Amino acid sequence: QVQLVESGGGLVQAGGSLRLSCAASRRTFSPYAVGWFRQAPGKEREFVAAITWLIGRTAYADSVKGRFTIAKDNAKNTVYLQMNSLKPEDTSDYYCAASSSGRLDYSDNYSNWGQGTQVTVSS
Repeated sequence: QVQLVESGGGLVQAGGSLRLSCAASRRTFSPYAVGWFRQAPGKEREFVAAITWLIGRTAYADSVKGRFTIAKDNAKNTVYLQMNSLKPEDTSDYYCAASSSGRLDYSDNYSNWGQGTQVTVSS
């Protein structure tokens, strides 16, 4: 399997910014899309954002539109999630995963989940 590694999480005050990275370990990496999801303790997994690998079509959850931006660097096999204007409700473990097909916001279409990176937003 392709190993995906998330990084960039941390503790930030409300209104601050973080940039998360999702890097694939293998040189051959050609998913249909890479997505970001988050899951807080006791809550369901939630779609955050996704980007198709070749074209760069993006999708965002309504809760993050206008605040988060997803981008990709195909040469580095890396996807970024720029998170601005962070809110306490953004506190969660963030995961990236790759999909071969399907709806961008449907988690069951994704595989090769990373280990996650924790984001904590204080008020």
